[in-house]
Formats: sequence, C-alpha cells, structure tokens
Amino acid sequence: MFFIVFFFFLEFFCPDPNYTKMQIIETGFPGLLVLEPDVFNDDRGYFFESYQQKRYEAAGIPAAFIQDNESKSTKGVVRGLHFQKGEFAQAKLVRVVSGRVLDIAVDLRLGSPTFGKWYGVELSHENKKQFFLPRGFAHGFSVLSDVAVFCYKCDNYYNKESEGAINLFDPELDIDWQINKDDAIVSEKDKLAPLFSEAEIKFSYK
Repeated sequence: MFFIVFFFFLEFFCPDPNYTKMQIIETGFPGLLVLEPDVFNDDRGYFFESYQQKRYEAAGIPAAFIQDNESKSTKGVVRGLHFQKGEFAQAKLVRVVSGRVLDIAVDLRLGSPTFGKWYGVELSHENKKQFFLPRGFAHGFSVLSDVAVFCYKCDNYYNKESEGAINLFDPELDIDWQINKDDAIVSEKDKLAPLFSEAEIKFSYK
C-alpha cells in the first residue's frame, strides 16, 4: 500500500522533468521574464516546484544558480536599486514567500532597446509569480503588505567591491513604487546612491 501511495505522489506532484506547463510572460525587455509555475492545490494546501533546472532552461533561463538569499521587510520598506559589476554581475530569480511586493528591474545594458527603462511586477505568496532578471539589470522592490519575506537565487557570489547602486527616486527613471516617497523606509546607504546618469554602468547588450 505504501508503494502505491508513493508512486501516486510522484505521478501527481512530481511531473516528468520535461513537463513544461509553466506560463512564461514576455516583458518586452530582452531576457527579462515573469514566470507563473504550475501549482497543485488540494484540501491539504498546495505543492509546486519553485525551481527545476531542465524546465527553467527550456523556458529560456540558462543561469546556473549558486546562492540563495532571503530577506524580511515591513510595509513601506523600499530596497534598491542594486547590481554587481564586472565579473561579479548576477542574474537573479526572485519570488515572495510571504506577503506582497512590487518588484522592479532597470535595464543597464548599453545598446539594449530598453536601456534606461524600468519594468515592474507584483509578486506575492498568493500569485506565486517569479521574476527572472538576467545580468545587466539593477533590482529593487517596495513592500506593499504589512510584512514580506522575499527570496532570490543568484548565479554569482556576493562581492562587496563590485557593488553598484542607483538612486531609488531618480526623477529620470521616475519609478512608481506605489509608496509615497515621504513614507518610504530606505537605508542611509540607498539614499546616497547616485543618479542613473552618474552611475558607473559598463554592461553591454549582446
């Protein structure tokens, strides 16, 4: 009986690795993708694969992730816009475990048709959407719920010397964080970040 139940679980909850029923939403920014994983719900709760290498490669995400990060923030917190430069540039796959955030990506790739533009998507524990940012994007998010737990995969290690940042409230970018600037909770470090026009940007679009 145990083996029957076990194999039923594998069949129902762990589909074939080549199974690709995952909605992939093009953003209009080359390489920048929103993903909606297939979620299996029943009266006990839910199950879904938050990452499966073959499936994500088939979706156009070739990144080899080597580090997972997680943060907890309260309502009104705005973090970003962060990136790493040179050989320590990072691609990221981000999602929200609990709560709701507005996630933002800014294209820093010189020569890209969307260079200097931003794209935003709401991520939550309810919609379970994921956001893939290839190398060459600055990243940030604002917390819209009382508390949010945010996690993301990176394809390169953190390196303090290669840190880069752009001011969250740069008027040239004019990002709508869905939070009033006067009410935003921002670190002193992020407040001092340079404007987009002053930032050291050396990414190129390939």
